[in-house]
Amino acid sequence: MSPLTITSRDAATGPVLEITGDLDHATAPELRRAVDNLTLTAGQLLVLDLAGLDYCDSSGITTLLAARNLSIDQHAAIALAAVPDNTARILRIVGLDRVFTIHPDTSTATAACSAVG
Repeated sequence: MSPLTITSRDAATGPVLEITGDLDHATAPELRRAVDNLTLTAGQLLVLDLAGLDYCDSSGITTLLAARNLSIDQHAAIALAAVPDNTARILRIVGLDRVFTIHPDTSTATAACSAVG
């Protein structure tokens, strides 16, 4: 089991949360708190960088959906970046690859948002 680490930084388009380790039943509340403590403004993009994610269970997926709901409530957008293959497979199976915007990395996500904005 890898401990969950959440690192927050600001990009020109909005906050980026770099999530590493295991996102599961025991650690999902940590991500939920981190997301709940964000203040998003209309038009911003929240990027969840999952490049360092080792494991994600259904609790983790639920927390990703909660982050999406928060973004929508605050009239912001959300994107997942660098989604590991095992997590991408789960997202495809349950159809969430059509719900989340997914980019190969954070710089692509923020560049896409800058081009639109």
